[in-house]
Order: sequence, then C-alpha cells, then structure tokens
Amino acid sequence: MRGILRFADTEGRVRVGVGDDDEGLVRPLPGVSDMADLLRRPLAEIRELVAAASGEQLAGRLDEAAPLPPVDGGTEVWAGGVTYERSRAARGEESDSADLYDRVYDAVRPELFFKSVAWRVVTDGEPIGIRADSELDVPEPELALYINAHGEIVGYGVCDDVSSRSIEGENALYLPQAKVYAGGCALAPFIVPVWEVPDLRAGRVRMSVVRGGREAFSGEVALSDLRREPGELVGYLFDCYPFPDGAVLATGTGIVPGMDFTLQPGDVVDIDISGVGALRNPVVRGRQGFDWLVAARAEPARRGPGAAVPD
Repeated sequence: MRGILRFADTEGRVRVGVGDDDEGLVRPLPGVSDMADLLRRPLAEIRELVAAASGEQLAGRLDEAAPLPPVDGGTEVWAGGVTYERSRAARGEESDSADLYDRVYDAVRPELFFKSVAWRVVTDGEPIGIRADSELDVPEPELALYINAHGEIVGYGVCDDVSSRSIEGENALYLPQAKVYAGGCALAPFIVPVWEVPDLRAGRVRMSVVRGGREAFSGEVALSDLRREPGELVGYLFDCYPFPDGAVLATGTGIVPGMDFTLQPGDVVDIDISGVGALRNPVVRGRQGFDWLVAARAEPARRGPGAAVPD
C-alpha cells in the first residue's frame, strides 16, 4: 500500500511523507511542513507533490519511522451517523426514540457531528478509551474522508469512532458526551490518495475484537451499503463551515455488535478496510489513560504504543 503519512523520523523530527509498504520506505513530501499545510492546497497540487516525492531523498525506512495521527494544526475530525441500515437498527435497539433514527436515515439532510480536535486523535497501536461512567461501549469502524480546504476529497483512511451506547441510548441529546471524549477517536496513520482507489464501493470493512487471546466479536460490511455518497456528506459539512486546515469526515458504521456486547479494558480492536488500510488499538478505561496526550502536543515525536499505554 502507498499512502501519505505523518511520522517522526529517527532524529525525532515530525515530517509528512509518502510511505510504500512494498518498498518499506518513506520519502518526504517536498515543501510540506505539516499535514494542515498539505490540506490547504488544491487536489491537483497535492497530486503533483505526491508524484514528486518519488524523486526525493529517502526519509528512512517505514519500520524505523514512528507513525503519528495524520492530523495536526487546526484540522478537525467530524463524523456522520445512521448512514447504514445496521446503524439505524442499532440506534433503535439502544434508544426509546427509535423513530428519531429512522427519520435521520431517510431524511435528505444527514446527521453530522463534531468528533475531535487534532491533538486528541490517537493512531495505530495507541490506546482507545471507554468512559468510566458508561456501561455499554463499542468500537465503530468507519471509512474516513480526508478533505482539503477547498472541499475536495484528497484521500481515504480508517477511523474508529468509539462510542457509548448506554449514554446515547439514555437520551439522544447526550450524543456529544457519548461520542466526544478522551480516547474516543482513532485514525490509521496512512491516507490513501483518492486517485489510487478506483472503485471505493468495491471495498469491505472488517472488524474484530480480541479478548484474552480469543475473538469476542467480528463483523464485516460492504462499502456499497453506505447509503449516502461521500461527496454528499462533504457538501453538507462544507456548506456553512470554513475549514482552512481541511477536515476529516468519518462516514458512519455498518458494524455494530448486539446489546449483549461491550468493550472491556484489555480488549484489542482490529479494523481493516480493503484497499484503504488497517487500524489496531488496545482498550483502556477512563480519562487518566490519556493524560499523555497533553504532553504529546508539545513533543509529538515522543508518542508511540509503548509511551502511550499506561502502566
């Protein structure tokens, strides 16, 4: 797989480059200071920069680079809800206002909500979280759209929109608390350029949760089951908001476990979207497991699976 990534090199410098799994190498994007800088540029220019990276001096080997979340600066992460039939059914299972979700699924206007600022996002190998005051929690594997400041889809990635089903089910107006908290948003480090995914709808999303060495849950869904077109979701998001540093938009999930399943500390969540990427995260409970994110704002090169997971 070939994709754009943000990483720390062996000298601790945070850089943006193009990584290639087949070569096992990463090359810098010429003249790009950070991911927000890249997302300020038009799609045509980004494509030229990615092509030009092949002639750049190596930044190192992929296995020596420390992957960082592919967002920084003022880039925001947003998400869409009830975009698959399974999501509509699941919201109805957990809530006494099932008709509310039916109306959202069938409505012209999609459900869109804010998910995370850049510095709170975690990436592959770092922990995701469940709230200490929640009783029913699930990972939500989603296709993520990376959008530049001009409203153009630049690429695709993998998102885990971790959520509290019990809090949202208690009252739909509690959705921000059910969705926006420390450890609630994970993004895979790779952004696969839009021009390298010729048939997005042919892909499949797969997820498994491993507990104590055994699979506690697994599921998959076709991207063709996504009810709304990606461009439609982007249009609504950008219709009344300026995004000078671009945005990430998670497109909703079609995989939701039954009401008898909840995430537990120590679980490991594996997500794979064919042709797009993979994401793997251990689970911790409570805000204290994410205090390291505050320090990582100033020193992102110190991030990583070993530094992030609490003792």
